[in-house]
Amino acid sequence: MSGDDAHARELAMLGTARAQVRFAVVLAILVALPFVATPFQLDLANQVLLASIGALALMLLTGFAGLISLGTAGLLAAGAYTVGVLVREVGAPFWLTLPAAAAIGACLGLIFGLPSLRLRGLYLAISTLGLHFVVVYLGGEYEARATLSTGIMIDSPSIAGWTLSSGRAWYFVLLGFAALAVLISVNLHRTRTGRAWRALRERDVVAGALGIDVQRFKLMAFVVSATMTAVAGALFAYFRNFVSIDAFSLYLTVQYVAMIIIGGMGSIPGAVLGAAFVIVFPYAIEAIAGYLPARFGNMVFALDYAAFGVVMILFLLLEPDGLIGIWQRMRNWYVARRAGAAPMKARR
Repeated sequence: MSGDDAHARELAMLGTARAQVRFAVVLAILVALPFVATPFQLDLANQVLLASIGALALMLLTGFAGLISLGTAGLLAAGAYTVGVLVREVGAPFWLTLPAAAAIGACLGLIFGLPSLRLRGLYLAISTLGLHFVVVYLGGEYEARATLSTGIMIDSPSIAGWTLSSGRAWYFVLLGFAALAVLISVNLHRTRTGRAWRALRERDVVAGALGIDVQRFKLMAFVVSATMTAVAGALFAYFRNFVSIDAFSLYLTVQYVAMIIIGGMGSIPGAVLGAAFVIVFPYAIEAIAGYLPARFGNMVFALDYAAFGVVMILFLLLEPDGLIGIWQRMRNWYVARRAGAAPMKARR
């Protein structure tokens, strides 16, 4: 083995060791967090984990496959109402309602993914927007016919006699589901399916000319994304112990679109970062409003909407790569600085 090969091998082993150390540190922080966080911080962390699942699902569809969807809130509502109806009508357990929500999501993804075979761009976005209104209408009709003026109340799920009710218990459950969503996304990204989706994102006509089954992979993207989103909606229903159509407004879809834009389009870590940013952002605005004069403090909701819009515009104009792009530039700057400082130290 030559000296260059040995040096390259040492660098690869060093990089692997550093990655393992970083993973161990992140894992230790995630495990220790619920034991040191306040109840409010723990609830915030749970919201971020829950939003990460939906953001990853939308990232697979839009960030990887390049297919625009405005039906995220409708899919979340579909998963949540599947749980609500099954629990209220037949008393279905946790282990049955989640697969049912996933099946409903897959069916909706297949049905509303069919227009993607002929539509694209704005026309596709409008067709997926119809999913939101259909599900919202059906959910509202169910509440009206069942005389549920305040929504559907759902008891905390029980697993092997253990009731999932505390914030700490929910943290570990949601962390497991979020980790599973990340694992699925990473594996799909590395497989032939992920490569086909990226080819579709660049140009589907060229992808078809290269032998990729465009229709099959488009439908697959919708089905996988819709399934994950519906599961996130089911978890939301159990987490909040409540389902109401008011919780699934069109603004919720805008928030999820913002997550993948702010986090960084086409990046799995970016989806998680974007989810954390969008969830924490309103609380940060509320905290800042507390230091403003009284007349501004009473306008906290208006300030939240305005600031959210400004942040989205700034990211679109100034930082199209999102938070993950900022992180990569900071990391490259740090690596370049260390690489430049090492020879200077050696000459001394």
